[in-house]
Amino acid sequence: MFLTDEQWALIEPYLIIKRTSRFGRPRADGRKVFEAILFMLHTGMQWRFLPKSFPPKSTVHDYLSRWCQRDAFRRLLAGLIRVLLERGELQIDQAFIDATFAPAKGAGDGVGLTRKGKGTKIQIAVDGQGIPLGASVASAGLGEPQMVQQTLQLFEEKSQPERLIGDKAYDSDPLDALLAELGIEMIAPHSQNRLPENQTQDGRALRRYRHRWIVERTFAWLGYHRRLLVRWEKHLPIFLGFTLLGCMMITLKKLGG
Repeated sequence: MFLTDEQWALIEPYLIIKRTSRFGRPRADGRKVFEAILFMLHTGMQWRFLPKSFPPKSTVHDYLSRWCQRDAFRRLLAGLIRVLLERGELQIDQAFIDATFAPAKGAGDGVGLTRKGKGTKIQIAVDGQGIPLGASVASAGLGEPQMVQQTLQLFEEKSQPERLIGDKAYDSDPLDALLAELGIEMIAPHSQNRLPENQTQDGRALRRYRHRWIVERTFAWLGYHRRLLVRWEKHLPIFLGFTLLGCMMITLKKLGG
């Protein structure tokens, strides 16, 4: 999981942590620390087995926590999306949204109990090629419509899609109203409990739903990063950080790295 010089040049500005004192230990090499985090993301191994070729695990985890607290990875992903927009390499006339379940093997914030067991829900929105435009994580017991607003936080005026396409879980009048205020049309098949007189979708719009496999493929790409398959992190912001980094890796490939 080593970065090219070109990739690091794009990433580094979002990871700068200013020193508050002239005293103390010398600052760790940010690039080596970040590559260690990517190594942990990809392998999913326990922290105590981090190879000695990387900085100490305590240093790496400390930097990871600080970057997550500063929301650095969300800003990083937004910055890479901005670069793709400037190049004209995103398909944002429509975006696809979906969520998946990550079982949790321990306690922690954002762990919910479902029929599948206890775990956390990961939601992503992708463009027409499957490039992640936004992501969020929450307790597995939280409904998908309640996560959408956080998932769309990365959207800027230029990256906002005209349509958002999801499955039956996104058939929600409050969600439709919320997105309408942003100028986004929600397209989702009607849930079974919606009465015929209250139906809001027509067959023509729902044809776009046939391409929903695009977001499912992106989840498969994220699955290459074993840290996202099972949640081991006790703190939800750390798990969100790993999720955003998984999205970042997909975006980097699109950038040609």
